[in-house]
Amino acid sequence: MDGCIVEICVQPNQAVSRGDTLAVMEAMKMEHPLKADRDGTVARLAAAAGDQVRGGQLLVEIDSADISVDTAT
Repeated sequence: MDGCIVEICVQPNQAVSRGDTLAVMEAMKMEHPLKADRDGTVARLAAAAGDQVRGGQLLVEIDSADISVDTAT
């Protein structure tokens, strides 16, 4: 869904676990936590607090030991 990034909760090279909050997005007058879908390391942030984002847009890229995956809204 489209919305505005309120907060980025991680930094590049930070280890994350499945279920950790990566970012918080405001959409439809509600805040929605965006969570990691797997364990890994934050490879890249593709959004910042205050950015308007669209559904499906890459926000945080997570590298795992096996593969590189993108976590998008």
